[in-house]
Amino acid sequence: MTRNSIDIASRVSPALSALLNSRVNNPECEQPVTLKAVRRFLADLLPADFKEAERLHRIDVSESLLDELDTLIEEFGAAALAVDFIQTSASEPLSRAIETIVNDENRENPPTLAAVRDAILDGLGARLVGDGTLEDDEGETLLSEIEALIEQFGADTLAEDFLRYE
Repeated sequence: MTRNSIDIASRVSPALSALLNSRVNNPECEQPVTLKAVRRFLADLLPADFKEAERLHRIDVSESLLDELDTLIEEFGAAALAVDFIQTSASEPLSRAIETIVNDENRENPPTLAAVRDAILDGLGARLVGDGTLEDDEGETLLSEIEALIEQFGADTLAEDFLRYE
């Protein structure tokens, strides 16, 4: 299967990205997980009367996950790998923490996810909260988020790859 060359994950809603991620990481799912398989899974969760209404009338102004999946399937095909559509960027607070480490003039090498975790454990989050760069509640989530990225991508992965620019 050919992987898509453009950053299509940036066009996927966070809710759909989370659903795709849960299906891709589910050991009970037939691998590789495709958009068609995720759509079938999601449609099977809906009550029959909702499925019929969804099919006949597109009344909801906001885009549902099914609508979003249908759009992706239309554009990229039902056999497109779900993993290509999973967002893998850091949150805005973690991106600020990563940028702080990247911009450290004393650093010789680009920081890895492990280096970011070490900096957070050494008080980076508290320092950024103290500087006003982060809110109190944002500083509290950095460690769990970086550990989740390490678990998924490995400690030696470059942290810059996960920066989110808004």
